[in-house]
Formats: sequence, C-alpha cells, structure tokens
Amino acid sequence: MTRSDLVEALAARFAQLGQRDAELAVKAILEAMVDALTQGQRIEIRGFGSFSVNHRPARMGRNPRSGASVAIPEKRVPHFKPGKALREQVDAAPRSGASG
Repeated sequence: MTRSDLVEALAARFAQLGQRDAELAVKAILEAMVDALTQGQRIEIRGFGSFSVNHRPARMGRNPRSGASVAIPEKRVPHFKPGKALREQVDAAPRSGASG
C-alpha cells in the first residue's frame, strides 16, 4: 500500500471526507509522526504497534569490494514494533500463493 492508496482508502471509507481532505489528513499524521521521532519521542498506537528511535553506535566495517576497513559513524534509526493485535491478525490472514 502506498501513500496515495491510503488517501484513496480513507476518502472511500468516509464519504464526507473529500480526496483533498483525506490527503491533508494523511500528510498531517505522517508529519506529526516524523516530528516526534526526530525529537527522539516514542509513538504508541494501541492495537497497531509502536515506533521508536534506536541508537546504533559507531563501528568498523569492511568494504566488500576491496576488503579495506571502513569507519561507520553512529546513527539513530527508526524502529517499528508491531502490537499483539496486529501480529495475531497478520498471522491469521489467509496465505497467498506468493512466497516472500
């Protein structure tokens, strides 16, 4: 599902919400989530999951082509942990023929 698919689904589900309004709502929600994660805050949506920021310390890596050591700087990365209800619902969904 893409962002535009989400906007279309939202507009279809709520008839009083036009396409433009649904687009603004999705944009506002995503911007609020990005702002919270940028500030290091945790986002918890009951029944869905939680988003947090993990810290990866600096380390030494290897260039796979030359084998030379490369310093990899520390970084902060977003992390999503699905909630129990989401995990159970995805697990109970019928299996499709495609393999992942």
